[in-house]
Amino acid sequence: MKLFVRDLTVIDASYLCPARGMVGESWILDVVMSGELNEMSMVLDFSRVKKQIKQLVDQYVDHRLLVPTAHASVRMAATQPGYATLDLLRGDKSIHLHCPEEAYCLVDADVITIETVTRHLHQVLSGKLPDNVQGLELVLRPEKIDGAFYHYSHGLKKHDGNCQRIAHGHRSPIELYVDGQRDPKLEADWAKRWTDIYLGTEEDQVSISELNLSEHAAGAGDDTHYAFRYTAPQGLFELAIAKSETEMIGTDTTIELLAHYIAAAVKPAIGEHQTLDVVAYEGVGKGAMASL
Repeated sequence: MKLFVRDLTVIDASYLCPARGMVGESWILDVVMSGELNEMSMVLDFSRVKKQIKQLVDQYVDHRLLVPTAHASVRMAATQPGYATLDLLRGDKSIHLHCPEEAYCLVDADVITIETVTRHLHQVLSGKLPDNVQGLELVLRPEKIDGAFYHYSHGLKKHDGNCQRIAHGHRSPIELYVDGQRDPKLEADWAKRWTDIYLGTEEDQVSISELNLSEHAAGAGDDTHYAFRYTAPQGLFELAIAKSETEMIGTDTTIELLAHYIAAAVKPAIGEHQTLDVVAYEGVGKGAMASL
């Protein structure tokens, strides 16, 4: 007997890629389980499926930075208890972090893909489901998007949940309406602007010298990198990332404020008397709207 749950949850995370840098991603998770019926004539109660599996995915993978630990460009070292530095060495676009260990998801692979993350999820869930569940199929898939989209990473220091982590992200559509009609060119232009972008908050910016990074960050300077540092409920978060892969925002990077930011940036490109409506997404199926 098989039991399936489609759209069980969405993983919103970022991952490190030697070619692309820090990449925000959103994957939908479908689950199929097989096994013998229990005393309730079920493989597993639906409510328990959703609660148990989602809790494990949220705890170990969601809103973390996915790290391909087997890649030669990755360096990681423990510092004080519960903290570690992380480096992705890629010339003048290297990425350097010092964060609580719970902000990272270590994937035993040389590249982060749907396939390697799916294998990692199997390892996370192995042995943690009831004995009558004999088979487990996991399907990670991106949302089908009709139009432009971008990948962005950020951190929300004021958030009391896992969004406070300085390096998590989303794959997000963008809809821009001029006088009530979608404008594919404006959408494509914005998606290009925010291709694999890190959105940094100005008040979190510090000098590189103020960060507690590893020796591998010696080549990063204020001329090439932005440095961010903040303390949130989960601890101290520090990041140095290339300026060419970052856009500075004058506010926090909540989706509500990002919708207004996009509207203000796009408005000058249209006629003075034309209306602009922005539908900005934070991953899959949620977001905010702003109008000018």
